[in-house]
Amino acid sequence: MLTRLKTQVPLFSMNSYTTLREKLKLSGLSLASTNSHVIRLGRYSRHNSKMAVCIAVIAKENYPLFIRSVPVQNELKFHYTVHTSLDVVEEKISAVGKAMADQRELYLGLLYPTEDYKVYGYVTNSKVKFVIVVDSSNTSLRDNEIRSMFRKLHNSFTDVMCNPFYNPGDTIQSKAFDSIVSSMMVQAS
Repeated sequence: MLTRLKTQVPLFSMNSYTTLREKLKLSGLSLASTNSHVIRLGRYSRHNSKMAVCIAVIAKENYPLFIRSVPVQNELKFHYTVHTSLDVVEEKISAVGKAMADQRELYLGLLYPTEDYKVYGYVTNSKVKFVIVVDSSNTSLRDNEIRSMFRKLHNSFTDVMCNPFYNPGDTIQSKAFDSIVSSMMVQAS
């Protein structure tokens, strides 16, 4: 929504403007104004987090702990994509391990692109691997958004591991973890 105001806009004190902006953020709206008295109200979102078509968690021994893909019809294709990405992950881990033995970057970046998808990787200190597959047509996707998705996924995985009823090495069946992954997935249409 874009609204142009032709009338005199009352001056706000900085405190009331900040309060108004915070109230709008809490309600899901954002406020931007310029000197030409243009006020924009629109949906507030830090970034579009619904962009992954497949998210996988792979154990240290390279077997899947969790794989979710959208649409379900392409599930086998995504299993293959995740499986083939493990070779690239191992190459990047060994290359980074030789360069920096004591301080390792967890985010591996773009593992490889295909015609339809881009495959990104992340590895934890305990060698658990996260793989996110996104649609190649999503050009608005930035590297820092992928990093934040991996951080969110890693934090949720840490919560699963801290559960005293979870046996390490078993498939992940946590509803909280599932809801975090669902929030990052593209909505099936």
